[in-house]
Amino acid sequence: MEEVIYVFIAIFLAELGDKTQLATMAFAAKYGWAKAFIGAILGLALVNLLGAFIGDKIGDALPLEIIHKGAGVLFIVFGVLMILGKL
Repeated sequence: MEEVIYVFIAIFLAELGDKTQLATMAFAAKYGWAKAFIGAILGLALVNLLGAFIGDKIGDALPLEIIHKGAGVLFIVFGVLMILGKL
């Protein structure tokens, strides 16, 4: 159960104030809080289901150290692309 709490806190803090939350606010302003909330929950649940499934499969195939390094490289690449306005 402790692991679930760690995942919850990490995801909660990562999502707080990001583009997804801002988009949800915009949808709520247009469609109302309930529709925006339900849509956001369903969208995030599907994305996280895919991430968990893919992560589980990658975890079976690669050592954790390589996964961490690969994730770090991807974050850097996406950050540079965003700075350059390519993403």
